[in-house]
Order: sequence, then structure tokens, then C-alpha cells
Amino acid sequence: MAEIVIRNLRKDFGDFTAVQSSSFKIEDGEFFMLLGPSGCGKTTTLRMIAGLELPTSGEIYIDGEEVGQKPARQRDIAFVFQMFALYPHMNVRRNISYPLVSQGMSKRQVSEKVAEVSRILGIEDILDRSVSGLSGGDRQRVALGRAIVREPKAFMMDEPLGALDAEFREHMAEELRALHDRMGATTVYVTHDQLEAMQMGDKIVVMNHGVIEQFGTPQDIYDKPATMFVADFIGSPSMNFLRFHGEVHSGSSSVKLHHAELAVPTLREPFEGDLVYGIRPEHVSLVDAGESRGEVVAAEYLGTTQIVTVKTAGGDLKARIASNQSVRSGENVGLAFNGSAATLFDNQTGRALKSDLNEGVLAHV
Repeated sequence: MAEIVIRNLRKDFGDFTAVQSSSFKIEDGEFFMLLGPSGCGKTTTLRMIAGLELPTSGEIYIDGEEVGQKPARQRDIAFVFQMFALYPHMNVRRNISYPLVSQGMSKRQVSEKVAEVSRILGIEDILDRSVSGLSGGDRQRVALGRAIVREPKAFMMDEPLGALDAEFREHMAEELRALHDRMGATTVYVTHDQLEAMQMGDKIVVMNHGVIEQFGTPQDIYDKPATMFVADFIGSPSMNFLRFHGEVHSGSSSVKLHHAELAVPTLREPFEGDLVYGIRPEHVSLVDAGESRGEVVAAEYLGTTQIVTVKTAGGDLKARIASNQSVRSGENVGLAFNGSAATLFDNQTGRALKSDLNEGVLAHV
């Protein structure tokens, strides 16, 4: 098991900076997610932790030892790739045992470890089969087995479920998290899938253009986004954004938006300029029109809930409401917001203004 500390990590490829001054801490035994869109620097960060890329600057500590310039073989880390990286000419048993045989372990010890790992992963019945004939899920289990059998300090996983279909990917995500909980191993996991990150991770780093936008628990990242990028990237549908120009004061608990007074968590800093009122769809309610606020333009049925799109003076917004609440396209409706869950953003920088809601969270940015 391992504690991993990253300090001011940077990676340049010529004139291009892939990772900029990243710092965070991965606790011993944590399931840690590196999340972001393609090209954000998450895989480069993972490869630097694993020793497959050397940083341009910065420090990497594994259990207190600085390893930033050490090769991968000296870090005692196992890597699981998206495309499995199995040896096609070997059967399952030989693929799993290969790291142990390479270390010179005795045949008896190898056999015992392979049997233990195959039992954990539920692949005892395919040990003598060729990997080329296996399903995607079984091949991923074999790849995990080959990593686990070494009992490394930490596991690095680069979108290991990305090649699986959606239904089986969800099943494997549950299995992988359960496996992590049984083993208690430190795991660093790269994904672009925010649902996967929220489902599996103890902590999440959200990256964008090589920069860490936010670092925290899944709940903090969802409920208390530090930037508009995080608010937009996390959640399906994403947060609603209503733009306006105004002035707020430290201690304010409401804002004036298009002639309406909207509640917000008590603000902890003043601001004047272009602002954005952010509210998640589940915190928007449809009420009697009264002074009509908007027109229903679409409703998407999702079983227990429905996503209703409402056209307003400030732009379209989405509300997540009960599926049995009757709405019709073209209907005029009133809107009510749960202001205690709202976030105000600086429209120019995308930064969330400090408030009672996010106090203590933004320090991670």
C-alpha cells in the first residue's frame, strides 16, 4: 500500500505544456480518480506517477520517497491499460504468472498466487484458455489479475473499462470497486466518464487543459463546484447557467436577476461585473405560472424523473422533476429555485465566488 504526494508537477512536450503545476495527495488505500476530457493531461499525470514519463519539473513521493526521476521498474507500481496489453501467444495462467516467473519466484509460490488471484476475480475456469478467444470482460479480468498478482504498492489504471460496452462497463466498475475494497490497495484511475468517477472514486481530481480545476470528494465536486468548467462537466444534465450583470456584497444572501430576487448561500466576498447564477436541474421546481417565468419546450421521460427544458428570458434551463408531474409543451410555468444550493460564478474567469456553501472547498483549486 502507498501514500502518493504530487508537488508542482509539470510536463512539457517541446513548446506544449501537457500538465501545469499540479499538486495533490493520494491517501494510502484510496481509490483516486483523475477525471477530465480528452487531452486534459490526466493520462500524462498518471504516466508520470507510474514512471512511464519523467516530469519536466516537480516532485513525486511514494511512501515518503521522492521517485520523480526514477524509472518505472523502481517504483513497485502495476499498470492496467485500456487495451489489456496481454500476451496473445500465452494462455490465461501464463499471462497472470508472467510477472512472478520473471522475478524468479518458485513454481509452488507462483501456482498458489495465481490460484488465489483467479479465485478473487472468478476466472478459475478459464486459466487454461487462450486469451485471444476471451470476451472483453474476461480479458480485462486477466489484465487485472496480472497486475494484482505482484502485490505492488499501488495500481495505475488508464481507462481500463473504456473498451467495454456500456452495460458491461457498469457491471465491471462495480466489481472493480468491490475488489479494491477487499484488497485495500491504493489505486489511481484515469477516466473521461464523470459517472464512472462519481460511482467509484473516494477522491476526484478534475483536470482541464493541463490544470487542476478542483480536487475533492465526489459529493463536494458535484454540490460545490469550484469553477464553471467543473459545474458544466459534472452532472447529467449539467448545471444551469443564468448570466447577468450586477454587484454583490460580502454577507449578501440574494441577487437580482432579470427583475427577480433569487436567494443564494451567504456570500463571503464582494464582486461587481458579469456574473453567472448556477443551479442544478434537481434544484429547479415548476410552479403555477403567476407572473410567467418561462415556456416548456421539451420533456424527457427518465422513469422516476423527467428532464423539462424551459425557455426563459435568461436562456433555456432544465428542471429535474417527478415523472408524474404533468407538463405540456408550450405551457407557461413559474420557476422556483432552491437558492441554498446555488453557486455564483465570475463569468470572465469561471471562478466560483466564496460563500457559505463552498467555504473550505475552493482552497483545493
